[in-house]
Amino acid sequence: ERQLVESGGGFVQPGGSLRLSCAASGFKLSTYAMSWVRQAPGKGLEWVAMIDPDGRNTEYADSVKGRFTISRDNDGNTLYLQMNRLKPEDTAMYYCVLALLAAQTPNSQGTQVTVSS
Repeated sequence: ERQLVESGGGFVQPGGSLRLSCAASGFKLSTYAMSWVRQAPGKGLEWVAMIDPDGRNTEYADSVKGRFTISRDNDGNTLYLQMNRLKPEDTAMYYCVLALLAAQTPNSQGTQVTVSS
């Protein structure tokens, strides 16, 4: 069974940093381009970042460009999102998804990020 499990979220003050992880099981992560998406309370799903299967190419939403870095460890079957200079508007539930499914409602548990003073 293909499964993605996110972790690393938490409560942080504005300007702080967090590193999210996404552990994949039941399939080889290296086969797929992967994305992070997020959903803030009362808002729709927002695409955050994408990385291609071998990690050579990345793309970011304008809202996070220069602050977030997506990366992957294919040997460890894990996806990461390093988030720096966090802002209150980054508060959301964060999910890792296969890039081709980024527009669909995630079926994983997600990890909550709260940025507040």
